[in-house]
Amino acid sequence: MSSVLLLGLWWITDQTICETFAASARESVDVDLAGLADIHASGGREELERRIADRLAMIPTDGGRPHYLLADGAGRKLAGDLARWPDLDPAISESGTIAIGSNSTAFGRATLLDEDLRLLVAHEPPDRSEILRRVGWVFLLGGVVFVACTAVFAQSASARVRARVGRVNEAFRQGDEAALDRLAAPRRPDEIDRIASQAAEAVRHARNLMQAYRETSEQIAHEIRTPLMHLDSRIVKALAKQPDATASAHLVEARSDIRRLVASLEALLDIASSKAQVGDTRGMVTVDFSALVEQICELYQDSAEEAGYALRWNVTPGVAIAGDEAQLGRIVTNLLDNAFKYNRPGGVIEVTIQPGPRLVVRDEGPGVPPDEREKVFERFYRRRAASSEVQGSGMGLALARAIAERHGLSLVLEDSASGAQFVLARA
Repeated sequence: MSSVLLLGLWWITDQTICETFAASARESVDVDLAGLADIHASGGREELERRIADRLAMIPTDGGRPHYLLADGAGRKLAGDLARWPDLDPAISESGTIAIGSNSTAFGRATLLDEDLRLLVAHEPPDRSEILRRVGWVFLLGGVVFVACTAVFAQSASARVRARVGRVNEAFRQGDEAALDRLAAPRRPDEIDRIASQAAEAVRHARNLMQAYRETSEQIAHEIRTPLMHLDSRIVKALAKQPDATASAHLVEARSDIRRLVASLEALLDIASSKAQVGDTRGMVTVDFSALVEQICELYQDSAEEAGYALRWNVTPGVAIAGDEAQLGRIVTNLLDNAFKYNRPGGVIEVTIQPGPRLVVRDEGPGVPPDEREKVFERFYRRRAASSEVQGSGMGLALARAIAERHGLSLVLEDSASGAQFVLARA
């Protein structure tokens, strides 16, 4: 029994470390890709090629080496260290694991910079062998002593050990910072406390690494957002001088692009923050979800009438949920915004909330093919409306699902007789 408990604790630690490093690699790819896309937007292709060369010249200390491929519309290499374009679709900013050489892989994401230019960014996972080796030795040495002590002290010692290991498992499962701090600073220098201390230190190290990546991404976003806002101010001043109609139209379009890019950056940070807080109940309060949904529907009523839609809602009173009211409201508004974009002219938008909670938002638009129903929740993925013009930034539904998962909810696109039907319910 003692051996089983130790194996369970090792599995939890190993999975936590592996998942943390994998999430770090995915987040670093998105941040890197966003930064290079902005460099292309502001400096052009030549500046982008120089920046790629600079980044390839740097050798990271953690072993998470980056790889790049800048190619033309046909996939022919223009810059970077990768020889050929992988099986990733840049039109939908597809991501996935790609082969690097003959015996290595990396997580990558592809995107279109313009009609004839595509970019692939891939990062190899950081080297976690040293952490796993140290944790493995601790588990191996501590486990031998632990099993021996359990055999000597018989049933009473066995019961005490099971209780203490149970608390360690709970600390890792719940992610309780106070509990992990206590594990890292044991009061009694016995073997179990040493094992828990090393495991807690490993998890804390991984979390610190995640925090560093988050802070870096936020700093990069800030560095990008600030010049964009300065550029927006300059455009406003240029518009104030009343240029000719053509120049004015181009300036207005440029302002719209700037705001869309800033909104995408902020959505990326919100998605990362929500995913990092999955399972964390700190700061949550009991929210009257029924009242919140009804209030939002009332606010959207005038907009629906102006757009020629019929917005109807059927709200069961008293449906409550523990969560962040602002974030829950963001789910509802994003779903309504999506319905407004893709509804047919003169169509109906229905909002229903029932105990559970179960929130349903349905429109009468063209709907979503079955093979795209999961893709619509991916970042940067955008459907095409009936006019064949791309709508939005591809972040709204991805952010809505991330917030739902943070609250222990699932957001899915279900079958509907007509249009699209999004359902938010308990996972």
